[in-house]
Amino acid sequence: MNPVRPTALLLALSLAATLAGPRAVTASELTTVSERSGFMKTGRYDEVIALCDAFAARYPDAVRCETFGTTPEGRPMKLLVVSRMGAFTPEAARSKGLPVTLIQGGIHAGEIDGKDAGFLALRELLDGDDATGMQEGILENQVMLFVPVFNVDGHERFKAWNRPNQRGPEEMGWRTTAQNYNLNRDYAKADTPEMRALLALYNAWDPLAYIDLHATDGAQFEHDISIMVEPLNAGDQALREVGRSFRDGVIASLAEHGSLPLPFYPSFVEYDNPASGFEDGVAPPRFSHGYALTRNRLGMLVETHSWRTYPERVRSTRNTIIAVLEMIATHGREWQAVARAADGRAVALPGHPVPLDYKATDKARTIEFRGYAYTRTPSEVSGALMTRYDESVPQVWKVPLRDEIVPGRVIAAPRAGYIVPAAHADRIAERLSVHGLRFSRIGTALSGMEVETFRATSSRFAGQSLEGSQRLDIEGEWKPETRDIAAGALFVPAAQAGMRLVMALLEPQAPDSLAAWGLFNNAFERKEYMEDYVAEEVAREMLANDPAVRAEFEQRLRDDESFAGDPRARLEFFYRRHESWDDRFGLYPVMRVDHQPGTAR
Repeated sequence: MNPVRPTALLLALSLAATLAGPRAVTASELTTVSERSGFMKTGRYDEVIALCDAFAARYPDAVRCETFGTTPEGRPMKLLVVSRMGAFTPEAARSKGLPVTLIQGGIHAGEIDGKDAGFLALRELLDGDDATGMQEGILENQVMLFVPVFNVDGHERFKAWNRPNQRGPEEMGWRTTAQNYNLNRDYAKADTPEMRALLALYNAWDPLAYIDLHATDGAQFEHDISIMVEPLNAGDQALREVGRSFRDGVIASLAEHGSLPLPFYPSFVEYDNPASGFEDGVAPPRFSHGYALTRNRLGMLVETHSWRTYPERVRSTRNTIIAVLEMIATHGREWQAVARAADGRAVALPGHPVPLDYKATDKARTIEFRGYAYTRTPSEVSGALMTRYDESVPQVWKVPLRDEIVPGRVIAAPRAGYIVPAAHADRIAERLSVHGLRFSRIGTALSGMEVETFRATSSRFAGQSLEGSQRLDIEGEWKPETRDIAAGALFVPAAQAGMRLVMALLEPQAPDSLAAWGLFNNAFERKEYMEDYVAEEVAREMLANDPAVRAEFEQRLRDDESFAGDPRARLEFFYRRHESWDDRFGLYPVMRVDHQPGTAR
């Protein structure tokens, strides 16, 4: 006889309730497989479906269960909307002025702490358990959105050892989706149906705070959780101060509950070498909290430490969720006003310098870090130098931390906006729409328009694909030019709240731009060539008839030994100066403008 899985039983109970009509849902039906197992296990996705319905049935005045998308393998993406103020729609939340907190588990489905901690915290909040010590009014002063599992198909690729660097649960899901995408690399490029569903949810609800729950990999040490928030080191200055208060408040709450929280991601500068210390930074918008920065909203990356046991990790994640909700309940309306003012300041960014990325300086300070005694000796297996930790001997490491963050590449925002030519308009319009960005179609052809174009002085394709894309690094600069614009092109205005995101997507040298992710690779591929025997003839004609070209060529031969010794480079010198040369090779298709098309200069 095959036993019925507890999660299947919950699903059966939910189905029976649907068929039989309304009935009382008992508190025991709201506990998870994880909780009933002492947090040794985690349930399958049918448990999420059943619990979503069960919470809505038990708390009809406070919870709605919704489906906000469907995965490539046909599974529903579930959302719990929680409010004590009847704000179950984005419109209701806005009309009541309530800040929205979006809490997400299972973007990496092997790191499933957030799902089990979220259901536990939600039940305690709704039951108003005084023993938890939570403040009153948490759900009266905000709307909580809870996505228990974002990567649903990955969650159901379920077995032991899917996370070999992690202690528990006994079995868990897989890091990537059924299409093998890492969703926490997909926020900017938005390739996946899961991400597009999530961004539609994000656009509709406009959450003040987006909380992304993970478990990290890495070395063995005592610290059990890391809390990273943006904006804090980047973005709107006033919102940075909010981000710092948000992060520090959550960290203080966790410390009061016995955690050893960190304000940075604990990955060594030098792999496997604790003495190399740590380096802080600003996440680009491929990541959840880096993406929130570009939207002028708060993003929090929560990383429990994988070498802590699953009960410990669920507890610290639950404590984080409560701390987040308490802070938003207390400060959310005030912080929401700052975020909306940041939208207004973003509208005024055109013409001003905007950093495309950030970096840590070489300035380091020594910190005390709670680790374990360790040795670094050659491995008898691989022969490589290997770090071995002794968890029976706690040890305070004094290591460097580089956490002075400064802008990296900075560029002035266009004064009016960007033009995407008609040939690329449809596919780029789709990407911009996914992010809720504003644009319009240019209805009539424009001749001789003054624009800025970006021509690559060098371009390098990545040697291997990343997330199914061949990335591209480009060097070059924007320069004035006059070009004709065909009808059907897009105009993307600079004066909009999402201007940082517009630049992140359309500036070719931004780390997660559409160009960097390979959407314009064709523009940087040679498609036409001149045979050597033709180039030889062209070169001789130029040398005979154009003194300036002859002088430049001879100077180059004297000054550049590698050029002088490269027959192909010497011939290309002349080909690039011939009228047959492709003047679109290396030309980034998107243009910048100082005046809106169709307006007077």
